[in-house]
Parts: sequence; structure tokens; C-alpha cells
Amino acid sequence: MHEGQYRASEEPYILHPLEVACILSDLQADTDTICAALLHDTLEDTETSPEAIKSRFGADVLTLVNGVTKLSKFSFSSKEERQAENFRKMFLAMADDIRIIFLKLADRLHNMRTLNYMKPEKQKEIAKETIEIFVPLANRLGMGLVKTELEDLSLRYSNPEKYFEIAQLVAQAKAERDNTIQTIIEKIDSNLKSMHINASITGRAKSYYSIFSKMHRKQMSYQDLYDITAVRVIVDDEKECYEVLGLIHSAFKPIPGRFKDYIAMPKNNLYRSLHTSVIGPRGKPLEVQIRTQEMHEIAEHGLAAHWKYKESGKSAKANSKDAEKLTWLRKLVEIQQDTKDAKEYVDSVKLDLFSDEVFVFTPQGDVIDLPANAVPLDFAYRIHTEIGHRCIGAMVNGRIVTLDTKLKNGDIVEILTGKQPKPRLDWINIVATNQAKSRIRGWFKKNHRDEHIAQGRSNLEHEMTKAAVEDLIRDGKLLEIAKQMNYQAEDDLFAAIGYGEITLQKILNKLKVEQIAPKMKISTKASTAKSSKAIEGLEGMLHHFSKCCSPVPGEPIVGVVTRSRGVSVHREDCKSLQIVDGERVIPISWNQKDLNKTYVTKLYIETIDRIGIFKDVLGKIADSRTNITQATIKRKSKDFSTIEIGLEITNIDHLNKLISSINTVSDVVSVKRQQSGVLHKNSSN
Repeated sequence: MHEGQYRASEEPYILHPLEVACILSDLQADTDTICAALLHDTLEDTETSPEAIKSRFGADVLTLVNGVTKLSKFSFSSKEERQAENFRKMFLAMADDIRIIFLKLADRLHNMRTLNYMKPEKQKEIAKETIEIFVPLANRLGMGLVKTELEDLSLRYSNPEKYFEIAQLVAQAKAERDNTIQTIIEKIDSNLKSMHINASITGRAKSYYSIFSKMHRKQMSYQDLYDITAVRVIVDDEKECYEVLGLIHSAFKPIPGRFKDYIAMPKNNLYRSLHTSVIGPRGKPLEVQIRTQEMHEIAEHGLAAHWKYKESGKSAKANSKDAEKLTWLRKLVEIQQDTKDAKEYVDSVKLDLFSDEVFVFTPQGDVIDLPANAVPLDFAYRIHTEIGHRCIGAMVNGRIVTLDTKLKNGDIVEILTGKQPKPRLDWINIVATNQAKSRIRGWFKKNHRDEHIAQGRSNLEHEMTKAAVEDLIRDGKLLEIAKQMNYQAEDDLFAAIGYGEITLQKILNKLKVEQIAPKMKISTKASTAKSSKAIEGLEGMLHHFSKCCSPVPGEPIVGVVTRSRGVSVHREDCKSLQIVDGERVIPISWNQKDLNKTYVTKLYIETIDRIGIFKDVLGKIADSRTNITQATIKRKSKDFSTIEIGLEITNIDHLNKLISSINTVSDVVSVKRQQSGVLHKNSSN
């Protein structure tokens, strides 16, 4: 079916579906899933019809192939919207048949293995998508081997310098690590034999991505990390797991607070094991994992090893009570019902399902998983929508707390309720889950629609008059913009403003673009450029960060409407604004909730020319764990040089601390940012 087609590697395309099928075969997937793997790109890349697949291979195989086929035949306003719709389609298909997740993960794994044939920009884009979407999916399914390989490959292509640095450090320590592991294994094995326990004992260094994450999270160097070596003991039955634990704690000194019993309390992805950390030879800590062979299979392959499929051609069902734990699959559908916009839906999935978790208890002892930073209101809405609506207070661990109290692992949470539902609109600013936000908005949509329409209309008309764009209501532009935002009528837009679903600034900015478009001959149709949610007032609008001033979060910004690239984001003090028509400038601000990335900016460092100055400056930047995108040094005169350096910055505080640090270097005269006119002089010179 792929005759004459080739991949970027110049290999015949058919090798890709064959490799995907082999990965699924290793995961012990069923016949239909392996068949679908061989066909998974046919609907998208060949002339094969759905009817042909159904007639030759059955409806079940067609369902699986459809589930991983992109929406290539539909038109979208931007590349980002297309990708969001593709992910929405995939998530909803997974909720119907979990085998689609296995198929998509195998497809992504092989694509990542061959990513070296792509251009660097594409490599970074795919690696970012993998770490944000596919790694959390593999983790949710307990597929440890797939998750680890995807993480390491994502690091390799998103941050190759750090990847190869860690790889080199791990390789350099191999001899010492192997000796340590062998000593530990021999000691454990000797004790196990004396207790007549049969066991398989192995040791390893932790994955590159795991090491990278710990270095980043704890702001430590590789040499300062203490638990990068792990030993695994696999025994015959559960009882022996606890016997081995006692033996380990007798042979080695346990580290307090580092024991986790995932056998008594399994993770939601069915992972079961005992984890403990002890002081090993030479006083170095190490982690020990203890599990049975069955637990090990599930830890490595997750539900792919656990799930039993029916061969009847119907959607896959589990023959295990553990399927009840996969409530997150149902949440995929629930979030879709509450969210119109595809990009918002994907963001909700990332936040509610793929973020770090806390595990809390109901008074009856049931475990409820919530994203980090969740509050009692999130817990209430997770239990039941009505419990959330009628919430009047909460108790955590037997004590009354405020509704904005952050929940911690192990908390016992009880919700106090009133007789009538009385949610408050400002709860939206308290809760962490999109599920709770959508339930609160939904209540106000249903119960106070007329009030919100009136309030929203009044607020918008007032702001439109102030912005001098009120004529656009009569021109029908407001209805046009409402439909662009997936609202069918102006009243729907007014209601959304009234209950806080959309900001006035976002609408005003769109109206202003419409107003000046004819004068500048701007096309208001979206291009394939990307948009993001990092800027309030531009959600869903195409925009880019101006290279002339490279703004970073925390400093005042404005938007400038351009002819072909949407809105250009500038620092408020950017010199370029002096020659811009004021009519094209729109007010914007940073969205503090969506600042989860780095922003590239440049520094120009004037120095007295001396041997080692470049090394000293780069050393200060390395100490701050700031990524460098480019660095050059140019001699300006006999005595002075200028270092031009590109940096990935998280916010203005990060940048200011870095500038202060660079200014402590001997012979640094000044540090300034591009075209801002802001000079940071070294007072010691």
C-alpha cells in the first residue's frame, strides 16, 4: 500500500508500520491491534478507503486505524488548531478503545527513534509534544519501558547538550557504579540464600531524563545527586516482598522518610512495588525496589501486559476489576463535554490528567487523585457536581480549613454542604482543575443566563465606547468575532463575558484588529503561524515575540498589529514603538497561569579585553543553570570587547539576577539588552 513512498531517512515507508507492529508484538498486543499497526497510515497517506479496510480486515481494525488517523481533510485556521483537533480526536477515540493508546504510543516511539533525520526545529517541536502528551499517557498506562525511552529521546532532541553531558557523566562513573552494585547484589544474595528465598537481583543507573529532572528540580549538579543508582529485587510472591524489605533494612541503614509501599496502595496505573532508600557502600545512598515477577511485568509494560481483549470485533474491555481505576479515561469525555475549543480541551487534559498529582482520602478511605495545587473545592467537584455546588466549607484531617487551602498527599478531606446550591463565580479563581471551573461556569450559564447577558453587554459596550470601536457592532463585526470564538450568537458572547469565560480585552483586541485591517490591507484570516495562551488579551490570536526587544515575563508589554504576522509582542520601552502608528498598539499582559516555558533574549556585555573573560562570563551563566542559545565575542578596540549572548529566560527576575551575577565578574564594564536603552552598569568598575 505504501509502494513508492519513502521516509525522511530515505528508507521505504513500509518499514515504519512494520516496526510499529513489532513494538506492539513485543507488548503482546492482540491480532487486530498488530493488523491496525500495519495499516495505521493508509487512510492518511494512500488511496485506501475505509470501506476497503473494513471489508478485508473487519470493523474493529478500521476503528483502530481511524483512531490514529489525523484530520488532514479538514481546513483549520492555524497549525496549532489543527494539532489540537487531532489530539482531541485521539483522546476521545482512546476513551472508546484503549488499544488506540497502545497503537499511538508505538507509532510515536518509532518516530522518536528515527527523529535524527528531521531538521533541528522539527526535532524540538516533536520532542516537546512527546514530553507533554505521550510521556504522560505512557505513565498513566504504567508502561515504564516506553515512558523511559520516550523521555530520554525527548531530552536528546530538545536539549542535546544536556543529554550528552549527562550521558558522558554516567559513562565516566560506570566502573565505580558497577563495583558498588556488584557488592550490594552479592550481600543481598547471600542473605536471601540464608533465608531460602529465590530472587533475581539487578542494578542500574537511573535514566538520563530522570537524572536531568532531579538536577533541574533540586537545582543540583550531577555530582551532588545522591540517589542515581537503583537495585531491583524480584521474588516469587507478595509475602516475600516484605521479608526481603526487612532483610534489606537489616543489612543496610534505611534513610528515614524514603519508604513507599505501592503494594498496599498501588498507583492508579496499577503499578505495585516496594521502594526504599538505604545507605550503601562508601556511604552513598541508593534506591531498592522489591516486587514479584507479575508486578515487574506490569511495571514494565503496564496495561499492555495486564489487559485482556475480546476477539469479537467490539471495543476492548478489561476482564479485571482494576479497569475501574482508569477513571481518567472517562474524564477525557467529561472534559470534552464542557469545552468547545480544541486548544482549550487539550490544555485541560494536560492540566487535569497529565500534571503532577496529589492523592487524598475521603472519610470512608477511598483514594482520590487530583492535580498538584488542588484545593477542597476541586475535591468536592471531583466527588460530584452537586457536592461542589452545595459546598459551604471543608475539613482536612479533622480541622476546618478555608476553601483555597492547598491539599497534600495523604490528607483526609470532608466537604461540608448546605441544602441549596450556592456556588460563587470567584471560585473559578480558586480551583485548580478545569473540571471544577467548567462545572462552576456551567451552573452560572444555566441559572443566571439573562443576568449575564445584560451584564456582559453593558460591560462590552462601555469598553467599546472607551476604545472607540462601537461602530463595529452596527457593522456586524461583533457577530463575526463571536462565531470565530465558537459562539453562535451575540447573546452567547455577552453571557460568556458575564460569567467570566472570556475576557473583555481579548474581544476588544480582536475588534481593534478588525477596525484597522482595511486601512493596513491586513487579512484577518489566520495563517499557519502559532498562537499561545501566554499573553492575556491575545488568546487564540496569532502573535509572535518581537526579536528587536525580546520581552520576557514580568516586564510591561504591548501588542502591535502587523500586516501578515498577527500581533507582535514588544516591551513597553522598546525603541521600535517610537515609529509605530499608535492606532496599531493594543494593551496586553502576561498570563501568569500559562508561563511554563522559556523565552529567548539577548545580552550585550561590554568588557575589558583580557584572557579568560569569555570563560568567566559563561561560567556565571552556567552557575545559574541558564541555557545558552548562542555566544560570540568581538573585539571593539585594543582594550575592549563585546560579548553577544542569547539566553533562555523564564521571567524578568531570572534575567535581573543573572545580570547582577554577570556584573560581579572582574572587568565586566556593562550589561545591556538589545535596543531597550536600559543599561546595567557595573558599579565596581
